Amino acid sequence: MADPQTAANGLSALLGELAAFGLAIGFSPLHIGLLLLLLLGPKPLQRGGWFVAGWLATAALAVTLLLTVGHGLLLTMDKGTSHRTGLDLLAAGALLGLGLKELLTKEEEGAAPPGWTRKLDQFCAMPLPLLLAISAALEVASPDDLILFAKTAGSLLAANLGRGTEVLATGVFSLVSASLLLVPLLALLLAGPERILPLLERGKQWLFAKGDLLVGLVSVALAVYLGWQGIEGLMLA
Repeated sequence: MADPQTAANGLSALLGELAAFGLAIGFSPLHIGLLLLLLLGPKPLQRGGWFVAGWLATAALAVTLLLTVGHGLLLTMDKGTSHRTGLDLLAAGALLGLGLKELLTKEEEGAAPPGWTRKLDQFCAMPLPLLLAISAALEVASPDDLILFAKTAGSLLAANLGRGTEVLATGVFSLVSASLLLVPLLALLLAGPERILPLLERGKQWLFAKGDLLVGLVSVALAVYLGWQGIEGLMLA
């Protein structure tokens, strides 16, 4: 039987890793920009609330489906196994490529707003159900996010948690992934539009100017971490 302190430390390390993956997925300038535009438009709390709820449901469903597949195939995701090492190295390569692309593109564009910002008004003009469907698809469609969802499920499989603890950890991951969306929504709800709307407008301008740069830096940092995990796995194999 595992020592209680060791088990607690292992769970804390797992939750820290899940939080890092969740924040990396959640730092999506496109989704944050969409939410800010929704909060600056008509029916902000209703439309923004559904948007955040859709993100939470999509994140939880994606991890749950991957866990179901992993349990069904009896995949072993312990460090040093071929599945774990291959996923770590694949994730590191994909994130490094994404990070360098974002950094180089930002350098070429200079002070000009990124191309994706010109599509946000079109998205916001869509009916809410269609917007939520497109948002969910974009949340899981990019290769880097898919890899991070797979890494999240892999970490949960490797921890060999009970069903209840696994569900709780999935919920924590989903909440953390939505934290950057929840902050402006809750701020508007608690402080009111008079105080918050000017801050949201400034936040939108800052996001358009710096979002891609931060995505690049976060991606490179995660690539270094996962690359090191993959190298450790090769050494243990």
